[in-house]
Parts: sequence; structure tokens; C-alpha cells
Amino acid sequence: QVQLVESGGGLVQAGGSLRLSCAASGRTFSSYTMGWFRQAPGKEREFVVAISWSGARTYYADSVKGRFTISRDNAKNTVYLQMNTLKPEDTAVYYCAAKGGAVLTTPASYNDWGQGTQVTVSS
Repeated sequence: QVQLVESGGGLVQAGGSLRLSCAASGRTFSSYTMGWFRQAPGKEREFVVAISWSGARTYYADSVKGRFTISRDNAKNTVYLQMNTLKPEDTAVYYCAAKGGAVLTTPASYNDWGQGTQVTVSS
């Protein structure tokens, strides 16, 4: 089990950028696939992006391709989400999550979750 704490959310104008961080506890962070998900009010939690344990493989939702970039620093037990060219429809609570094994995009596949950080994009 790993404990996750997100940070970096906030209010930004459309077209702006934010960088989210997710700090993980535990010595086995480097073995986990990490994912970012988001949930807007009244909507289901949706996949945003995931990264394999080594960082060699990444998968993006079509809605964020070309705008968001995931990365990880296993020495710092941290995964990052750089979000550029933000749109009002990106407004949501963003969660990071961890799982063992292959990169998957379904929330139910992830075992450990952070508390979330709010991202609000104004038009």
C-alpha cells in the first residue's frame, strides 16, 4: 500500500498552465504504475493519463493529448502532471492513483488514491 498526496491545484484562466504533483510514501513507489484521474461535479471519475513504473510508457486520454504531460521521479517518490493550454472543461478534482502491474485506464484497477486537488479553469 502507498499513501498519496496531491498538490498544485488552483484557479487559472483558460489557456494557462498548472503543474500538479503527487508525493508518495513507501519504498516501493518505483514499482507502481501511476495514474491521474479527474472528476467534475455530477460526472463520473475519468482517466486522464498513466505512466509505467519506469516512465517508459505513457497513455493519455484523447481529451488531453498534446496539452498534458505526465512524468515521474522515482528518486523523489513523486509523479507530476504538467497541464498546458487549459480549458474550462478541464475543471475538476484531480486525483493520483497507484497500482501494481500493467498500465490500465479504469479507476477500479487502481488500489491507492490521493485525496484530490481542485483545478478550476475560468473562461
